[in-house]
Amino acid sequence: MAQDYTAGPVAALRRIAFLMERGREETRRVEAFRKAAAVILPLDPDDVAAKAAAGTLTDLAGIGPSTGAVITEAVRGEEPERLARLEKQYAGPLAPGGREVRAALRGDCHSHSDWSDGGSPIEEMAMTAMELGHDYLVLTDHSPRLRVANGLSVERLERQLGVVEAVNDHLGGAFTLLKGIEVDILDDGALDQTDEMLARLDVRVASVHSKLRMDAAPMTRRMLGAVANPFTNVLGHCTGRRVEGNRGTRPQSEFDARAVFEACVEHDVAVEINSRPERRDPPTRLLELARDTGCLFSIDSDAHAPGQLDMLDYGCERAQEAGIDPDRIVNTWGRDRLLAWADPSGR
Repeated sequence: MAQDYTAGPVAALRRIAFLMERGREETRRVEAFRKAAAVILPLDPDDVAAKAAAGTLTDLAGIGPSTGAVITEAVRGEEPERLARLEKQYAGPLAPGGREVRAALRGDCHSHSDWSDGGSPIEEMAMTAMELGHDYLVLTDHSPRLRVANGLSVERLERQLGVVEAVNDHLGGAFTLLKGIEVDILDDGALDQTDEMLARLDVRVASVHSKLRMDAAPMTRRMLGAVANPFTNVLGHCTGRRVEGNRGTRPQSEFDARAVFEACVEHDVAVEINSRPERRDPPTRLLELARDTGCLFSIDSDAHAPGQLDMLDYGCERAQEAGIDPDRIVNTWGRDRLLAWADPSGR
């Protein structure tokens, strides 16, 4: 017998999409539920209910048999069967360990929207982060050189900052979407954005995305140059490796990890613990080296979709297994402490 359900069809469709993303299901299937939610969101609920009763929901562009069935069950006040099944399948912690660290996290310093290579609008990412209990989320879409990921030019980043401000105005202070970037580390160690724009941001993640098989010596110089830049706050997925996933695997970059981590300590740059299961970056040996060197850390989801924001569970498990003090993890800090640390004028 179906359980009572009062959240409504839009909430049901969003929750289904979230759980499917969390379970790493095929993106195309997930998008069908997000699209259906966007289709019915502006409609009068009575009109949606009338179409559901008449069996004509699929006359609406973007509503198919599966999404129509979810809407019909939800408007009848019944928990949709698909939602109930996904809750059983995917709800609960994604990793068995790391719960103490996960409880300490206040936010996430690495996320993407559909402004670059993410799959959802900025406001959807922010709303989901807030629903997960975050105090803040740093929006870090890509920089211009990464054209394959639709990286943001100065002009597009300028427009995005206005959108972030509008989202924060709408939320009224209950949660803060922070202005950020995942800025590409160029071959010579420079950052792929103007200093003027970098200075206007709250948090900056610097990552290598090209020439990942560069020889160790020039790669080390490249990374040291980026870490020494006063605008760099977080060194993202430092080895660039991929250990699983439908995009295939990729070996880790070679560099003098001790020298890079010592520079991170010197310049107060956090080493990212990238929570994506296909990355698990840095590898355990390097994670322990960074720990022993005295580095700060940032446990980040690198989310490209709302459901991936919960992948922090994986990074938290690794941090706890490595015995990293939660106070060395910058996103256990409150917003004001994080912003003060990230401010380049104090570096």
